[in-house]
Amino acid sequence: MEEFKVQTAKHPVPNSTPLRPPSEHSRERAKRLSTESNGTSEGGAGARTPVELTALEEAFRRFAIHGDTRATGKEMHGKNWSKLCKDCGVIDGKSITLTDVDIVFSKVKNKTGRTITYSQFKEALSELARKRFKDKPGEEAAEEVFKMIEGKSPVISGVTRAVASPTVSRLTDTTKFTGSHKERFDEAGRGKGKAGRVDMVDTSGYVSGYKHAGSYEKKIHGKPQPKPM
Repeated sequence: MEEFKVQTAKHPVPNSTPLRPPSEHSRERAKRLSTESNGTSEGGAGARTPVELTALEEAFRRFAIHGDTRATGKEMHGKNWSKLCKDCGVIDGKSITLTDVDIVFSKVKNKTGRTITYSQFKEALSELARKRFKDKPGEEAAEEVFKMIEGKSPVISGVTRAVASPTVSRLTDTTKFTGSHKERFDEAGRGKGKAGRVDMVDTSGYVSGYKHAGSYEKKIHGKPQPKPM
């Protein structure tokens, strides 16, 4: 009988080939994912190590949480996007207007979404940079816009200040008050409180409001007593 030789397929042994070093794209993606996870990345043995954020991403997060206590800083809605472009000087009223900012926001966001992520944020800035700096290449123009935003924070409107007015000064000058209004303040202009609003009845004397209350007792006790005979 003829002998049949069975040829078996050779399968590679697991973990027998050396691993390829991670590419630049993989390292960049891992860095981005770790940055998006609340500024931390998973380290060895379950430890969490902080990831340093760029100045541009710090500005993105500051504007993303502005006015919204529930915001996480990972996404930005259109109102804060417009405020960022206005506060940081991206809108100049000539090459970039508020309408341009709104159009770019609608272009880069998801169709059903109402916010943009950090990567979409950078894409939107690059779109505006090409219009703002037409004489520069795309990357250089984007860098110029990034520098305008890096490290910035939302501008908070100041408290409204009272404007000095002759009419207001005249109405608040207590020395010119008359009638019942005058009785509510003392000579220094301080309010008397309840005593200035309610008629307080003086019951100290025999007659209500008698100014010489207690003078009779002083006269009686003040006289010298006669000596006994």
